[in-house]
Amino acid sequence: SDLSWYEIFTLLPILIALELLLSADNAVALASLTKSLDSSELRPRALNIGITISLLFRIILIILSNVLLRFILIRVFAGFYLIYLFFSNVFLNSDLENAENGTDNKNNFRFLRVVALLSITDFAFSIDSITTAVAISDQYILIIFGAVIGVLALRFTSGIFLKLLDIFSRLETAGYVAILIVGIKLLLNTLIKESILPDYYFYFLILFAFIWGFSNKESKT
Repeated sequence: SDLSWYEIFTLLPILIALELLLSADNAVALASLTKSLDSSELRPRALNIGITISLLFRIILIILSNVLLRFILIRVFAGFYLIYLFFSNVFLNSDLENAENGTDNKNNFRFLRVVALLSITDFAFSIDSITTAVAISDQYILIIFGAVIGVLALRFTSGIFLKLLDIFSRLETAGYVAILIVGIKLLLNTLIKESILPDYYFYFLILFAFIWGFSNKESKT
């Protein structure tokens, strides 16, 4: 159907709000991944490159949503990837850091690794929001525009959370807990036709994780 002004003024705000609401946990997750870079100058650059690459992935997914979203393997891979990300960063992070510390080549590898993780993680997070957006509207231009606005907001909020991670000692772990919850939610919604728990249960769990994350402020010495 042709794009009308009515659809622009009614659906676009809904699609933008959807992107913003579903990106809060994503922002903390991306900030947590970026914090592994020692250089404060490289962190914003990694965010910029990673989120830009992810935006391209999002646009491709939106345009090909009728085909790609039917492939269960994509959603299953995204769910398992997010769960793997939680365990690898919470329980194996120190080993990875020790292995990567040292030479410039290893630092370059770490930068590229973080950019890749940011791109794939944001893409995995976006599957749910894109699925919902496509169900609301069949106008891909509107959905893409909403996704662009959402990504710009995500870059801004990720930068804020990156600074907050230095203030609240538990927030980084809370970001990875949010990644775990979203991964489990994605798997359950994909593999089980009858939903075991409504989506808002998962959002409450993420909210509690954030409350815990902000519960311990590091003391200035």
